[in-house]
Amino acid sequence: MEQIIRLFPVYMREQIIASGVFKCALEEIRVRVNEYLMFRICEGERFLRGRVLVSAPDDSCVRMSREDLEQMCTFMSEYSLYAYEEELKQGFLTVQGGHRIGVCGQVSAENGRIRRIWPISYLNIRIAREFKGCARKMVSLLYRDGNFLDTLILSAPGIGKTTLLRDLVRMISVGGSWCFGKKVGLVDERSEIAGSIRGIPQNDVGFRTDVLDGCPKETGMMLLVRSMSPEVLAVDEIGGKEDMDALRYAMRCGVGILATIHSRSLGELWEKPGWEQCRKEKMFSRYLVLEFVSGERAYQVFDGAGQRIAGGSWTDHA
Repeated sequence: MEQIIRLFPVYMREQIIASGVFKCALEEIRVRVNEYLMFRICEGERFLRGRVLVSAPDDSCVRMSREDLEQMCTFMSEYSLYAYEEELKQGFLTVQGGHRIGVCGQVSAENGRIRRIWPISYLNIRIAREFKGCARKMVSLLYRDGNFLDTLILSAPGIGKTTLLRDLVRMISVGGSWCFGKKVGLVDERSEIAGSIRGIPQNDVGFRTDVLDGCPKETGMMLLVRSMSPEVLAVDEIGGKEDMDALRYAMRCGVGILATIHSRSLGELWEKPGWEQCRKEKMFSRYLVLEFVSGERAYQVFDGAGQRIAGGSWTDHA
């Protein structure tokens, strides 16, 4: 976590390290001007009191000043916010290690478009959690006769969907006992999966994977199919009609699909506009549903008709 600690003011770093927060399953860090520094781990929220983590804040806990946050902005932009202004307009910045920092604050807009976000008053540091092998229990269920089956991963936010997607991309690309490795085209619109810095992935997504970083999903899917001849196309958080049209185009070209969507269950998914038709078409051959059950991460695998094939617990720790 050395890339994360470097983002904080120097006087604060020793306290954070001594607290042991990096030994926890850290998910995100929230920084707000004049408010408590907040760490979110799998067990809930934690706050920094001296060198100790506590579950409830009080006046002795660390608060972030305007100067603290401005210093963090300087560090995360490598002393040149101007150089990263275009990325910041999108509301986030990816730093070394693949960690994604969401930003919020005063917006300057023109003709309905964001020109600048400054001053930045809020940061959400989302920890890139790369755990190789976390998909090993389910990867073989996504193949038939050596062919990858079009797969949609469903989960509510915060359960590990992107972590699992990253590992599946790597395993499909590298190959193993489940199948030979395949060429993967990855559309990484928000730099969360590969965690690219200047186009170079910071996370291991496999040596047969081509990454299109920072490109809108629908445009990126079409581009990769036309230019890189992927055998499997991977994309995170599909949504509107444009995404669905691009997926259908790739499928017609014989490309396998690995995608994710925010949904708690198949029932909830099929209530979304347009998805009942996808169910009737059996657009996907596999649905992989992630959820928390009795405090554990669980998965269920369904076929294209919605019949359960397998399930069990999984961990985002390899």
